[in-house]
Amino acid sequence: MKIFCVSLGCDKNLVDTEMMLGLLNKDGYTFTDDEHEADVVVVNTCCFIGDAKEESVNTILEMAELKKEGRCKALIVTGCMAQRYKQEILDEIPEVDGILGTSTYDEISNVLKKVLGGSRESCFHDLNALPNVEVPRVVTTGGYYAFLKIAEGCDKRCTYCIIPDLRGSYRSVPMERLIEEAKQLASQGVKELILVAQETTLYGIDLYKKKSLPKLLHELCKIPGIQWIRIQYCYPEEITQELIETIREEEKVCNYLDIPIQHASDRILKRMGRRTNQKQLREMIASLRSQIPDIALRTTLISGFPGETEEDQEEVMRFVDEMEFERLGVFAYSQEEDTPAAEFPDQVPQELKEERRDEIMELQQEISYEKSQSMIGKVLEVMIEGKVADENAYVGRTYMDAPGVDGLIFINTDLDLMSGDFVRAKVTGALEYDLIGEICDEPAQ
Repeated sequence: MKIFCVSLGCDKNLVDTEMMLGLLNKDGYTFTDDEHEADVVVVNTCCFIGDAKEESVNTILEMAELKKEGRCKALIVTGCMAQRYKQEILDEIPEVDGILGTSTYDEISNVLKKVLGGSRESCFHDLNALPNVEVPRVVTTGGYYAFLKIAEGCDKRCTYCIIPDLRGSYRSVPMERLIEEAKQLASQGVKELILVAQETTLYGIDLYKKKSLPKLLHELCKIPGIQWIRIQYCYPEEITQELIETIREEEKVCNYLDIPIQHASDRILKRMGRRTNQKQLREMIASLRSQIPDIALRTTLISGFPGETEEDQEEVMRFVDEMEFERLGVFAYSQEEDTPAAEFPDQVPQELKEERRDEIMELQQEISYEKSQSMIGKVLEVMIEGKVADENAYVGRTYMDAPGVDGLIFINTDLDLMSGDFVRAKVTGALEYDLIGEICDEPAQ
């Protein structure tokens, strides 16, 4: 039987999808990229913000139409929306045959067998369970990079966020499991590991009673075949001196750090339930840049949080202007039911949220252009991602760029390269977010 799978939302959700595909693959199912050929459709949903919720609903309804057409025999919904709106989905979309929560994706094969036998199934265990899939994942990212989810859930309870209610409390994946999974990925040709979790910096605090991300990095660096290790989702207040030294000293660990700060106004940070203030953020950024001068810092901000004033927006603009982040994204605040912030007074009108978001992004575009221009003449190591159609050119990424969210480098060359190859390139031109380069033999700078 052919399975068509849709994975929505974040890369952490994508890891769950790849785990499910691994289990289904073991049981002899095959996969298709064409939903019209599918006997079974699996939708792994997201509902972190309003836009993600809308996308999930629309996708489920679109796939439900396939059931009505007759070819599709089973529609299964998993992930965050399934966890949050289980009963609503079952009541309002009769075409859905099976539904699994965020901690039960490892039951996908069992649920599918029962569904194909004619029953309607829902599978929800303890939200704080940690699924353990021992079969190899089916990597869907192209084969040369993969996400490694090192922990599940979150204990922070930011006032705008529903994730702890959907994913449970913070629990680390045992280190031996992660090392074994990373070795499997390397044996499949993966060369870049991207460490993800709701918060990577707290890894190990529950299992080993201390922050153990540095130790995990040292162990992952020993795996043959892995050339880059990238860290995402580091809460600034949890970054330790040991972690900074590990990033600096381990050659395989990219000098790149994703630090979601969300705001720069102390008043708004407090209302958000964040555990840093602007002074601490400035000190952490200064410490990272002084100890790792070529580090690329990525962050995310929320515009239009309840109670945000023009003065708060001006403070964010000053902060962004002065910090000059290499990479930055902004989301307009999404008023999510069942979160404390949804009940706050002084909700900001949608149009104003978007205006403030656009204002920050216009400033960041200028900063990004200047940063890109400063790279001209430098030699960088590049991972090739693919060939530009009908041109003697390839597209790749540098250590400064995570896939899907950051920039690219376009390399003109007559060489025959493959996706996943590493080359050295001299930067010859720059746009706001992307670089242009040519192959060279000089050492990377």
